[in-house]
Amino acid sequence: MNVPEKLFYTEEHEWVAFSEDKKVATVGITDFAQDQLGDIVFVALPEIGDVVNMGDSLADIESVKSVSDIYSPVSGKVVEVNEALLDQPELVNEAPYEQWLFKIEEVSDIQENLLQKEAYENLIAEEA
Repeated sequence: MNVPEKLFYTEEHEWVAFSEDKKVATVGITDFAQDQLGDIVFVALPEIGDVVNMGDSLADIESVKSVSDIYSPVSGKVVEVNEALLDQPELVNEAPYEQWLFKIEEVSDIQENLLQKEAYENLIAEEA
């Protein structure tokens, strides 16, 4: 399972990359999550301008197996969504760390329980 070192992870299997100044968070799902879901057939993304709180359900990913909610790991405002996924949701399966879902600006309430690489690897080892 691919777990890049430079990212942070949630227990719900989202990954988070922060801008250098920590004001923008880019969010996607992990390699483990896409593998567990199977073939992704639909992605519903938030609206640009949505104000969100940490823990809010912002997006849905539907696979041939199930539908999964994607939760915001931070509070802020949605400033960008990956519109390519609306027409090609399978891109998440092909490159989960390149195909981000949405970006949140004016980041606050950064979860103290975001996991780094080793802790996330331990989590997925327990779940596998």
